[in-house]
Amino acid sequence: MDKHALPNRVPVGRCVMIIAGEASGDLHGANLIRNMREQIKDPLFFCGIGGAAMRRAGAKILVEAERLSVVGITEVIARMPDILSGMKTAKRMLASRIPDLLVLIDFPDFNLRMAATAKKHGIPVFYYISPQVWAWRKGRVRTIRKRVDHTAVILPFEADFFKAHDVPVTFVGHPLLDAGYGPAPLYERTEGRTVVGLLPGSRGSEVARHLPVMMEAGARISRRHPHVTFMVSCAHSIPVESMASITEKYIGTVPFTIVPGDVTQVLKRSTCVVAVSGTVSLETALYGVPMVVIYKVSFLSYWLAKALIRLEHISLVNLIAGKAVVPELIQKDASAEHIAARIMSMISDPQELETVRKELAEVRKRLGGPGASARAAGIAARLLNEGVT
Repeated sequence: MDKHALPNRVPVGRCVMIIAGEASGDLHGANLIRNMREQIKDPLFFCGIGGAAMRRAGAKILVEAERLSVVGITEVIARMPDILSGMKTAKRMLASRIPDLLVLIDFPDFNLRMAATAKKHGIPVFYYISPQVWAWRKGRVRTIRKRVDHTAVILPFEADFFKAHDVPVTFVGHPLLDAGYGPAPLYERTEGRTVVGLLPGSRGSEVARHLPVMMEAGARISRRHPHVTFMVSCAHSIPVESMASITEKYIGTVPFTIVPGDVTQVLKRSTCVVAVSGTVSLETALYGVPMVVIYKVSFLSYWLAKALIRLEHISLVNLIAGKAVVPELIQKDASAEHIAARIMSMISDPQELETVRKELAEVRKRLGGPGASARAAGIAARLLNEGVT
């Protein structure tokens, strides 16, 4: 039997369909599943779009999230056949009316279409980790108001935005705090050494764009500071072999180690890091590790983003802080020369490192305390019991 085949009935209890199109969403979906099982004593069947984390939590995966995960306009075009196939599968599941609740996690362009299908078939919709409509394409908030029964947000300033547009919303806090993220002791982090972490992202396209320039920056740093070592984080979604094919040319010139799996293994030991913009930069902040945030996309994607997005900062760290706590190097500014210069400035100035650590501690405070997954599960349980509102 095809492990991705659609179920024609629920084996037991009620059905919750979850769509998480990103690696981070897969983790949040898994935590939501565990918390819903704790809060709802009746049998629950989970299915949807996700990855290894949701599968381990007991969900039947209908479409692998890694097939759909992509950033940028031109990048989406290349992946369109997979995206359309994923939409077709999700719509068929919703049309079967088997799900009793649809939970959407980020992934807005895909998920808002699924919300419309769910509404058409009388299935309540819960948006956990809502789209960042406050950043660009703000008109989508009207779509959310029409198609979503309740929205849970994880950044402190998002609730006010949705309330102003009459969208039922709850600030639940950030789910990363549920993982117990916190600054590692400096003696554990450094062990008397200077370690620079390289965090190139969790998508293949991100790694292809960012890891080469990160390694080239590492080569520049090594020439000036030969005592510095590098740890390269390899996400679960990235084959180690594909990453090694990029880094192998630097063997002998850059002292590096590829660290597969959980990024925290790198964060615990890094003096500072170079991180792509996104969830990983916030994970880095929660560990109190000073960073340089970079991001590169295709020229067309960048041009469109510049035309549509009106934000002073792009990293979650600076957006939450409301000011420039960490440097951001975007597109052509994300060069090996600029990255190396920023990192060398940090590792040469202990006072600068300490100042950034204090600012990151303030960012952590703004996110509230642990319990986001449990609070989100409570909202999902209410919608499951009430049905369509």
